[in-house]
Amino acid sequence: MRVRGIGEDFLHPKYEKLSKPENLPDIDKAVERLNTAKERKEKVLIYGDYDVDGVTATTILYETLKLMGIAEVETMLPDRFKDGYGMSRRLVSRAKETGVSLVVTVDCGSNNGEIVEELNKAAVDVIVTDHHEIAGELPQAVAVVSPKREDFRRKVLDRQAQIVANKEKLVDFSGLGELSGAGVAFMLAVALKNAGLIPEGQEKWLLDLAMIGTICDAMILTKDNRIICKYGAVVLSKTKRPGLMELMRVAGMNKINTEGIGFQLGPRLNAAGRMETAEIALNLLKTKSKVKAARYAEDLNRLNAERRAQQNRAMEELASSGVGEEPVIVVKGNYGEGIVGIIAGRITEQYKRPSFVLTEVDGVLKGSGRSFGEFNLAEALKNCSEILLSGGGHAAACGMSIKQENFEEFKERVNGYYRSLGLKNQERFLDVKEDISVSELDKLNLELMEEIAQLEPFGEGNPEPIFLLPDMFVQDAGTIGINGKHLRILIRDDNGKTMKLVAFNAPKEWTEVRPGARVSVFTVLSENEWQGTRSVEGRILKLRVEM
Repeated sequence: MRVRGIGEDFLHPKYEKLSKPENLPDIDKAVERLNTAKERKEKVLIYGDYDVDGVTATTILYETLKLMGIAEVETMLPDRFKDGYGMSRRLVSRAKETGVSLVVTVDCGSNNGEIVEELNKAAVDVIVTDHHEIAGELPQAVAVVSPKREDFRRKVLDRQAQIVANKEKLVDFSGLGELSGAGVAFMLAVALKNAGLIPEGQEKWLLDLAMIGTICDAMILTKDNRIICKYGAVVLSKTKRPGLMELMRVAGMNKINTEGIGFQLGPRLNAAGRMETAEIALNLLKTKSKVKAARYAEDLNRLNAERRAQQNRAMEELASSGVGEEPVIVVKGNYGEGIVGIIAGRITEQYKRPSFVLTEVDGVLKGSGRSFGEFNLAEALKNCSEILLSGGGHAAACGMSIKQENFEEFKERVNGYYRSLGLKNQERFLDVKEDISVSELDKLNLELMEEIAQLEPFGEGNPEPIFLLPDMFVQDAGTIGINGKHLRILIRDDNGKTMKLVAFNAPKEWTEVRPGARVSVFTVLSENEWQGTRSVEGRILKLRVEM
């Protein structure tokens, strides 16, 4: 804790310190319009997104409007394969067919002005709630509740200047700027509670969903997101949602922590939209039936296994064909549309370069990008706007589509933009750095694990503590798993204390380490329990053989 300068406010944040949602632009207009919908007994349609953030945000708003007393609430998610990202024209048809008079978006809509205009012409009002970068003018909606609006950014900067210049303590609401789509939806629920439109305290039971959306969308886990996730973990530990209980069961998730949410729940919820339809994940979260929840959870588990198999095949193909030498890797191939983002992530992780992966869908190339460091994908897409059919996202992740004949031009533009920035030594952003060096393994004990647990949940802005174990003796080493892709070693310090370490999908050079070698290891810790005995083990992030 001392190494990071973390204080009591971070370790034990108070729910009451959550920023006031009324600071978000247009949220007062959204509250007023929703209250009108309740009074007029209107039919409302919630339109979300197909990823974890979108599905959790949709569920949050669905339950919130039900708490308000709005009787007719429908939900709709885009089909990744038919609609792509954002508001689709199928939404306009659905609204007309079902007699909806109000559409509320979550986790999308900021860049869909044309669709909002079509809905307006059909006498359907629109409230946009979103957190994505805004590429052009704001849509002409009743309200656009987004922390990415330029007027909100200026408001945050003005407040921060006041805090610096003013001796009296002013409230800092800059944490609102880092909300996920689920976080924005949750803040709308808080605003409705503040307006007396939902019962006091009921919004807190939505925190489990807000936390899952926040963690799985890789948001910065400080300030408001820290509060949402800290209390969200408490709510998840007490959840009565059959869907989450069954999903944790099939995933083998025994502990509420970031690893379980990010690597067990998240991929399974995402698998629905990647492989078939995100409606499966939404149904899982909405259902009150344990029988249905069990069926949905098993479906998601199966889809996740299929996704993993496709992903591994794609990476093997890329390894054999090569990815080129340009600063930004841009590849196309016969990949499943739903997994191009995952493949891009794996490429960026493995080759330490930003990447775009595209696949042909109905004569058009659709793809995803992943980045790190100072190369902002949202800005890169703006530089290619003339040849994009669609596109949008964050600095580190985006989605887009282009005509097939524009592939080479897109590749040239993206790499040209990268070179124009003059970026240097970007790999430093991916380099593993220790928080502390420990040469005596007995210091890595269960008491330390209890202290580390206070830092949970981990993520962007609050990474898991990394320990450097320098110059350790390798007592035993070997590969495990299918095709020997994982490494397991037993290290020993100079006092004879030993510790087990594992590396998943270990680089080839790591698997060549043999007993008797001396190594320095960068690791994060985990607690293992076997036959009633608890012990501390480590997951290897970086391994260096000492000469």
